Amino acid sequence: MQSLWLTVVYTFAGFALSLVLGTVISFGQMSKLKAFRYLALAYLSWFRGTPLLVQLFLLYYGLPIVFGIDTVPWVSGIIALGMYSGAYASQIIRGAIQSIDKGQMEAGRSLGFSHMQTMRKIIIPQAVTRMLAPMTNELISLIKNSSLLSTITVVELFRQANLMIADTYKTMEFLIAIAVLYYLVNNLIGMVGLALERRLSTGDDLR
Repeated sequence: MQSLWLTVVYTFAGFALSLVLGTVISFGQMSKLKAFRYLALAYLSWFRGTPLLVQLFLLYYGLPIVFGIDTVPWVSGIIALGMYSGAYASQIIRGAIQSIDKGQMEAGRSLGFSHMQTMRKIIIPQAVTRMLAPMTNELISLIKNSSLLSTITVVELFRQANLMIADTYKTMEFLIAIAVLYYLVNNLIGMVGLALERRLSTGDDLR
């Protein structure tokens, strides 16, 4: 149960980082400056085009070899989860913002708001409601991907199960136990996301 708690902590920390990076990358893609757009596209190309496992190994084992930087397993894991998920979060954020009718921006500007004020007070609040469902899915995916942290010696749920299997030789018992725990956590996240969608009446215009 302690390792389950650590799994949740690592995942939510990575998810928080992904939201920050995703926001930066999404605005970089929509920027009028070519340099920002190219940097955002390069980020997306790399992190969507390579497996998370490879990124984990490059970060944890590569930095000490290339730059002589001492890496901490759980810190490397959180950063890797955040950078990987940030690429996908950026597309959710960008898609939600661009789905808002352009008339909303024009209405805000006609009221005397600046571009940033219109984004903050009108566009972003509407976009957030449209992000809920895909962001919930992304968080659930990140929970499952967190099991890869075991490959860089992070003692999360899956690695703890492997350690206990090595001690007791009860393979199926522990594998089934962690499968049930992953299932319960992910379904709890799904239910919370659905409750938030209903509270904010997301998708009512499609009914």
